[in-house]
Amino acid sequence: MIEIEASKEAASRTARLDAVFAALADPTRRAIIERLSGGEARVTEVAERFPMSLNAVSKHIRVLEASGVVERQRKGRDHILSINKSSLDEVDGWIDRTRRYWEKRLDAMEHLLGELNKDRVRPKDR
Repeated sequence: MIEIEASKEAASRTARLDAVFAALADPTRRAIIERLSGGEARVTEVAERFPMSLNAVSKHIRVLEASGVVERQRKGRDHILSINKSSLDEVDGWIDRTRRYWEKRLDAMEHLLGELNKDRVRPKDR
């Protein structure tokens, strides 16, 4: 039973990461995130920076919301957007784990290549 729960959690984490990476694949959505990194903003404030309709920007925002990267609060008639830092922390953790894995693998390969080069040099020196 524990293995099934762990498997479900891993699948859920993978799905969340997939959604975040898909959302961040678009340059307009990355620009929205950059804008919100300076603090929360109304949808209209975010939209005014882009040479497209409010409706088009809203579609980008909905993708960011669906991925969990952006949160929306309603304050009266205003829709206030902010970054959901926990979703980006999850991505940051994945990137960090992946970086450590590949650094370890590349260090091992570098060590192996160094050993192989030592073996090649020795017979010629004799």
